[in-house]
Amino acid sequence: MRLDNIGVLMYMDGMPTDLEKRVISQIQGDLPHCARPFAEAAARAGISEQAFIDVVRDLRRRGIIRRFGATLRHQQAGYSANAMVAWDVPDGETEAAGKRLAGFREVTHCYERRRCGEWPYNLYTMIHGTSRDQCLEIAARLSEAVGIHKYLVLFSEIEFKKTSMQYF
Repeated sequence: MRLDNIGVLMYMDGMPTDLEKRVISQIQGDLPHCARPFAEAAARAGISEQAFIDVVRDLRRRGIIRRFGATLRHQQAGYSANAMVAWDVPDGETEAAGKRLAGFREVTHCYERRRCGEWPYNLYTMIHGTSRDQCLEIAARLSEAVGIHKYLVLFSEIEFKKTSMQYF
């Protein structure tokens, strides 16, 4: 299992202090797999475990760190297929459709993007399944649930890189 924080610095007001940068640099990727991961991270940052936790709590309180999450290595857990579904959502309906699609447990990512040239799609979801057929079934079920019938399922073929953002 991989532990990483999601959304560090998404809502930063001003530049972080040097101490905040040192703390963020220790939590932006994988946390140590041990009984007290913040103690190890604090030692690498050159501060006490309690001071480290205090900084993390303050960053969380201020909305700079939105959440910590466990990232499941889906292939190792039996979810060998994944696909990005590109949706052609009528203008003015993307926010409502995006919120509905994001509410499905099979959807791990949901983004709105501008249409580009001849490419008509403006909403994107990432889904995971145990097979390509299951991903197609999920996409069809989502389509029926939200009433959007123009979509394209783009399967991942090879994963070249998958990491969390490294800010500092």
